[in-house]
Amino acid sequence: MGVQAQTFGRGVIRKYRGWLPEIPDEAIATLGEGDTPLIPAPRLSERVGTDLHLKFEGMNPTASFKDRGMTVAMSRAVAAGNRACICASTGNTAAAASAYAARAGMACFVMVPAGKIALGKAVQVLAHGAEIVQIEGNFDAALRLSRRAAEQMGDVALVNSVNPDRIEGQKTSAFEVCEALGRPPDALALPVGNAGNITAYWKGFREWRDAGLADEAPRMLGFQAVGASPLVAGHDFENPETVASAIRIGSPASREGALNAVGESGGLIESVTDEEILAAQDLLAREEGVFCEPASAAGVAGLIKLALEGRSPGGTVVSVLTGHGLKDPAAVLDRVELPEPVPATFEAVARRMEAAPP
Repeated sequence: MGVQAQTFGRGVIRKYRGWLPEIPDEAIATLGEGDTPLIPAPRLSERVGTDLHLKFEGMNPTASFKDRGMTVAMSRAVAAGNRACICASTGNTAAAASAYAARAGMACFVMVPAGKIALGKAVQVLAHGAEIVQIEGNFDAALRLSRRAAEQMGDVALVNSVNPDRIEGQKTSAFEVCEALGRPPDALALPVGNAGNITAYWKGFREWRDAGLADEAPRMLGFQAVGASPLVAGHDFENPETVASAIRIGSPASREGALNAVGESGGLIESVTDEEILAAQDLLAREEGVFCEPASAAGVAGLIKLALEGRSPGGTVVSVLTGHGLKDPAAVLDRVELPEPVPATFEAVARRMEAAPP
């Protein structure tokens, strides 16, 4: 047990306990989340005209940023005596909820739009033994039903980001960014779907500043997919569509928090096309060696768009990559094909290598 205690990550609750709601030791459900890398991106920095760093949240235990909020929400649910949890999800919340519920010994129900969950995320949910409820409706309908189930069924915790405990956990990434850089960045770029994450980051940066640990807080730059951009358009999308499944949301639950973050920080929320998102995903993988899921690339896509329009934020910028590329392998497999095999001879292999593009 001693070796395990030394090698197992503390997790965000123990690391940032003084910044979080009260949770007794015996209720903590953790998988060692947090402490994700902040990766310098020199090639992309040249493209976007900033000193760009990538906060790679795909290195969390279930490979997305959702783990930060889920450890707090699930631990608080355990402390409250809940017997089960429920969430609506486009995939990442479901994966995190199923893993942390398994860790906590709690039943887990995930409600997803039929046929709209990426394969890598569905596999995680099934592996952890959670019950999947596919509905003939979109994410927003799933969230409405999940809220009602939690309200009426008793002893069932809703663990979506409308649960303030989720926001509390997710704000810890802002603390890590400040610690890694030695100060807050000048701007933070990230994808916006249900808008809980931009709300959480702004809360974290604000608390860091208000505690006297920094003089300033960064501009918040949020980016939605064109086909799912209610905060940009100013109205809900009844049938949101985008290749970036993690942000395919037409009615953000944390709309007010996102708009406050942008307004108070002097930031912006704009949209990028699916083509721009996929191009940014390719650039991240091929120029910086970081493979993220499509939605994660929306922040970089937005920074590239701003640079091309002469609006680069400049200074030190962090782009949050919210989930690992293996979450949604079909997004890449649909665009590429394996090459035809060559004979098992040196000559054939050499010809193939010489024909490859530089």
